[in-house]
Parts: sequence; C-alpha cells; structure tokens
Amino acid sequence: MPGDSGRTALVIGGTGPTGPFVVHGLCERGYAVTMLHTGRHERDEIPAEVVHIHVDPFDRDAVDDALAGRTFDVGVVMYGRLRDLAEVLVGRVGRVVTVGGAPVVDGFGNPDDLSPPGMAVPTHESAPLVQHGRGPARNDKVARMIETEAAVFAAHPNATHLRYPLIYGPHQLLPREWLVVRRILDGRRRLILPDGGLLLCSASYVENAAQALLLCIDRPDATAGETLHVSDETTPTLRQLVTVIASALGGDIEIVDLPYELATPAHPLMMRSGSFHRYLPATRLIELGYRDAVPYDEALARTARWLVANQPERNGTIERNLQDRFDYAAEDALIDAWLNARQTLQPLAELADPCFVDRYSPGRDEDRQRRRAALAARQHEATAEP
Repeated sequence: MPGDSGRTALVIGGTGPTGPFVVHGLCERGYAVTMLHTGRHERDEIPAEVVHIHVDPFDRDAVDDALAGRTFDVGVVMYGRLRDLAEVLVGRVGRVVTVGGAPVVDGFGNPDDLSPPGMAVPTHESAPLVQHGRGPARNDKVARMIETEAAVFAAHPNATHLRYPLIYGPHQLLPREWLVVRRILDGRRRLILPDGGLLLCSASYVENAAQALLLCIDRPDATAGETLHVSDETTPTLRQLVTVIASALGGDIEIVDLPYELATPAHPLMMRSGSFHRYLPATRLIELGYRDAVPYDEALARTARWLVANQPERNGTIERNLQDRFDYAAEDALIDAWLNARQTLQPLAELADPCFVDRYSPGRDEDRQRRRAALAARQHEATAEP
C-alpha cells in the first residue's frame, strides 16, 4: 500500500514523459509521495494519494518557502534549476537522485574535437567530460550542465546522478519517431538514411528510464556518489529503428542509402550533427541488475502507435522544433539523382573491385574465381581498341 513503509519521497517535476512511472514505482515501494511542480500539466496517471505542491521549480526562493518545515527520506529531481534545487534540499532529504543529460560527455556534441574524431564505442561513465572552451566555440549550455553535476555532489556527496539520453515514448518532447511515422501516414515508400543507417545513438524508452531511476532508489548503497548512464539494454541502428516502426504500422519502406553529406533530409532524424555514434550504454546499471521493462522493439512499436493516435500538428511547434521540412518533392529529386549517379559510377566501381570475399562466407573459392574472371573480362573490354 502507498505510504505503508513510513518512508517519504519528494519528486520535483514528475509530469513529464517518465515522471508518472517514477511516481507509481515509488508508491508501489511504499513511499508516501509528494510532487512539487508548476501544476500546469497535470497527468491523469498520477495516483490520487500523491500530495501536490504547485510552485515554479525554477524559482529557488519559492521552492525554499514551499518546503519549509518538510523533510523527506528521498528526493528525486527531474525538473527545474538543478544546481539551486540541490542546495535547497540540503537537510531536507536523506538522499537525492538527480537527472541530467549525456551531452556533458566529451565528443557527444563536439565529435570533431576528439582525435580520432568521434566518441569511443561504447563510451562508459569513466569517459572525460567536455572541457570548457574546448573546440572552436564554447557551448555555454553544456558548460552549465557540467557545473551543475559538480554542484549536486558538492551539496549531496551521497547523491546519484543520472545522465539521460534521448527519451522516447508517449508524451516525449521531440518525437524523432514522428519523422518516420508521418512519412508512412503520408504514403511515402522511400526514405533516405545516411551511411546505410548504421548510426548508433543511445536512447531510453520512458518506462525504461523510470526503471533505471527506481533501481537507484532500490540500491542506495551501491549507487551513492555515482554518476550513471541511462540507456535501453539494446540500442538499434537507425536502419533497424525505421524497420521496426514500418513493421509496426504495416508500412512498406524502401531505405535509400546516401553518404551523410548528401543525406540532408535524414539529418533531423539523426538528431545530432555528424555521422558519429553516440553509444553510452547503461554499463553500471546493468551490473547492478537493470533490465529493460519494455524491450526496444516493442517500445518503438508502442511509440509509433501512440504517435498515430496522438499526431503532432502539421507544421506546428513540434514539427518546427524537429526541423524537418517534409519536402517530398525535393527528397524524390535527390533520390532519383543519386540512383542515376550510382548507375553511372557502377562500371568504375566494378573496374576498381579488388574481388574481396569474406573468408568465412559459403562458396568463397567459387565466388572469388567467378568475380576475378568477370573483372578480367571488364578490364579487357575497357582496354580493347574501339
């Protein structure tokens, strides 16, 4: 029963995509839960017994006044000005679990600054953070995020800080999956992806992200003082993501592979600049027993179906923030030009073919002999007198 353990929890935020799952999880664990949030976006999923404090989490003084005389066993900060809230919660919570983001890790937003360019695959929690002023231009937003992480542990040495990746699922703020879903709904049958769609970028389904946070509540001794990456156990490639969504909606999508530099219509779907992996697995959480509440393929299918039932406004705020023009005529012109260019280049590619054959592929010797004979014939034809 909620609250039967005698333990109390404060959740700052809680009405976003992952919040209701966190609140439900705390209630199921016997916590008496209090939510502090603006009150502008109440969620029907929040249990009736949860206490609400309506105040702006970005207003330090207002939060300080609202919490006067209150103490909690656990504080979960999912929204607001984290560095201020961490200080306000000193002496008011036994321990705190906070939520930040993956862009603080060096290479996430500045892959070209690394040598060689791009993040390691995978990138673990021990990876260095972005250095202030590194690269051609300082990113003040990332700098503030790094300073905030330090402020959390300065105020609460036993805190657990979670670096969320891209969060997807119902109520997500920027639903990248909509870029695929809308094209299927619009009857598109060709979709451009960069570099074979092999991009890896960590993401977490809303319920899975909550599962990760609740594990930190369950394992206070093991996670105290740690910064942990959050991610689904399995990270699909961009191509696999598109395939799963198309299958869930019964769409028949032909993936057109273009080099990153030419695949400009697909850049919004990548949500990051540069054709580099951002793979930050939940290494430490998995060591502690984390498992996805919802497997990634089912999570993507649920997300796609939810978006069909809750479609963003065409050319509205969400689509503008996703930065996709949905200019199908321009996409088709690019695809057709690319296919023509490939056809033109194919004879040159065949002449340059080294006849490589995977040594473990079936029929390797026969395949190599066949390809070498074909190459010799093409070379003879190319050099023959007209």
